[in-house]
Order: sequence, then C-alpha cells, then structure tokens
Amino acid sequence: MADRVPLIRTTAMPTDTNPYGGVFGGWLMGQMGLACGSFASRRTGGKAILVAAEKLRFPGAMAVGDELSVYVECLREGRTSLLVRAEGVARERDGELETLVAEGEFTFVALDSENRPRPIAAKEETNG
Repeated sequence: MADRVPLIRTTAMPTDTNPYGGVFGGWLMGQMGLACGSFASRRTGGKAILVAAEKLRFPGAMAVGDELSVYVECLREGRTSLLVRAEGVARERDGELETLVAEGEFTFVALDSENRPRPIAAKEETNG
C-alpha cells in the first residue's frame, strides 16, 4: 500500500468498538464515507452528497490502537454523479502488518446552491 496516499488516516479508539471488543463496522463505514465525501466535493468543485453505499464488505478485523488508512478512487463519473470506491486498510499499532478491513462503493451527486443536481463541470461559485 506504500505507493498510494490515503485520504484519511486515523487511529481506532476504545469508543469505536462493538459490544464484543472489535472495531465497529459502522465506524469503518463512517470513515470511508468521510473520505469519499471529501474526494467528491473536491472532484466536483462544490457540494456533493452521498446517495448510495453498495458492495460493503468487511474482510478483515481491526483492533483498538490500529491505524486506519482510507484509500479512494473514482470508478465512474457521470454528468451529475460520481461512483467512488473506498478501501480501509488497518496497520497494526506496533508493526507494519497491513490488512484490508473494509471496502465499498459510494455514489455522490453534485448539488447546486438550491440543492438540485448540477453538472460536475459547473463548479460552485463562491462569494469572496
């Protein structure tokens, strides 16, 4: 994974666990959604909202203290929407072992100032 740059890198904390002590899948989904949202807003040049999350999988386990890196890539760009893939990779706290712990696809729609879909090429205007 060394040749890729993560959009988000964070450490799993005790508050991010499920009742069994493992890192909560909902926390992983949230981190992937944050990374994809940041990517979508920059790619579209303005407001972009999540409208679907699909193909979510959790193939590996993550422990408290492990570092999560979220990698994002655009799979498809339409007139007003983006399909973005995210991978969550855990690195053990005291070593270099990395494990794919979460992956999924997220669809975003670019919106204008009146919350209507807008063409991605039509960047949001800013006052200032």
